[in-house]
Parts: sequence; structure tokens; C-alpha cells
Amino acid sequence: MRVLCMLVALAGCSSSSETASAPDLATPLDLLSPAVPDLAGLTGADSGLTADRPYNFYVPSGYDKNTPTPLLILLHGYSFNAEGQEAWFNMKPVADAHTFLYAYPNGTVDFLGNRFWNATDACCDIGGTGVDDVAYLNAIIDDVSAKYNVDPKRIFVAGHSNGGFMSHRMACDAPRVAAIVSIAGAVWKDDSRCSPAGPVSVLQVHGDADTVISYDGGSNPGLPPYPSAHDTVATWAAKNGCSGQLVDSGETLDLDSALAGAETTVSRYSGCNVELWTIHGGGHVPNFQPSWGETFYGFLAAHPKP
Repeated sequence: MRVLCMLVALAGCSSSSETASAPDLATPLDLLSPAVPDLAGLTGADSGLTADRPYNFYVPSGYDKNTPTPLLILLHGYSFNAEGQEAWFNMKPVADAHTFLYAYPNGTVDFLGNRFWNATDACCDIGGTGVDDVAYLNAIIDDVSAKYNVDPKRIFVAGHSNGGFMSHRMACDAPRVAAIVSIAGAVWKDDSRCSPAGPVSVLQVHGDADTVISYDGGSNPGLPPYPSAHDTVATWAAKNGCSGQLVDSGETLDLDSALAGAETTVSRYSGCNVELWTIHGGGHVPNFQPSWGETFYGFLAAHPKP
């Protein structure tokens, strides 16, 4: 029962991938009947991991094979799926506007029928499958790079909840990743398990009223603990050799349409590209403004590898 309660809490569920609204956390039946992805339009190599696990892919209208082009990989939350994540964030128009290649894959299915990423020990391979999702996402990068002109300095990963945890995992383990955005995720609690090959730009977005993945850190029943939002960015500040402390920039943003005014404060470390955007009063599933995709991609686009 404790595990089931944890699963209901972690679920970012919606029974339809056609709506652009946020996942509905009040629909526990979605845990038992997750949306089945439409395989039309999926792509993958002729052999290897991407053949076994095809991924959704979008080529922007302005793509030029002679121009090195950024790549964004977007990762869904636990029990959600790629198609629903795209419907929620609506990144295809952003890809057209800024000309980046866009992959949005699905995690594997656990023993309860829910899609997940094997990110950290805190989230979310609850069945102990040991699936190597770092290898899988690296295979997607390889596959896209074999078919398109990917700019090796502008490979980005973003995700929500379990997908946010997986974004941190890729920043730790995948040297090609230039920058990540994690919404309501966290890095390893044991920071010795994160060994990036070099600096990675990191944006952590987190609601301070999140009761699923707590802003102040915690754990879900039966799983090891995860760090707070502040400790998460502090880990990256240390890994990146940042100078100084996390400082409130004085900048505010209106990210969540359900909250009045510019509810989000922007804090950053000096001397490197690590930021924390705190949604004051925000929960686990923000009601993002329609401009959210532009906003978070703006951070990524501004932080290529040197």
C-alpha cells in the first residue's frame, strides 16, 4: 500500500495526449491504464537500442543540413508519456521558431504498467530492472547525429519530475550534454555518484509547495532520499567550480498561470551557469504559461559548451 501511495503521488498522469493542459494528478486510474503511444512518426536506427525503443522526433521547418543544429531531448515524468509531455509543453512551434532538432522518447514500462526513467536511486526504477537509460539516451544522440547535422556544443536535455531526475543523471554521465533544465527533479543525494567530465549548465525549476518531490528534499516510501533544490544546485556549483554563493538576482518571472503575479524568483551562482528558479506557492505540476517552452529553451540556447 505504501508503494502504491508513492506511485499515485509521483504520477504525472493524463489519460489523453491530445490536451495541452498539465498532467492531472487526481486521476489515479491512469496508473492502471497509461496512454499507449502512437508509433506513427517514431524513428530509430536499423539496429541497437533505438531500434528496440523507437523515439518521437521532430525536424524544424528551417532545418538546413549544412548548418550545425542544436538538439533537445525532452523527458516525461513517472507514469506519463512522451506524447503527453509534448502536448503539455508544446515544443514543436518552439523548435520551428529557434531551429533545433527535437526528440521526445518514452521510458520503459514497470511492473505496474507505468513508464519510468532509471535516473537515480531515489527515482524511479521501483521494480529494480536496472535498465540503462543513460545508454539509451546516448543512443538517441548517436542516431540523430548520424542522420542530421547536430551541433556537438548544443545538445540539451530537459525533463519534469522523474524526467528531471534523468536530466541530472545525463548531466552527470553524458559528456556531450551542454545544459539541462530539471523541473521538480533532483541530482544524486550522494554527490560522489555524479562525475561530469566538465562543466554543465544547470537550471533547476521547483515549486516550494511541491508535496511530491519536496523543495526541501526528502524521500518517497521505500526509496532512498533525494536532496533539496538548494542542495541540488549547490552540488552543481561545486562540480562546475562556481565562485561565491547562490544569490537572488532580483529578477522575477510569471511562470505559473494559477498563481498571481510574477511568482518565481531567479537565483544564480556567480562565475558559472547554475540557476535556481523558485515558484513560490507552486506545486509539483505547474500550470505553465503558454510561453514556458520559449522561456526554458532560452536558458538552454544561451549556454552551449565553450
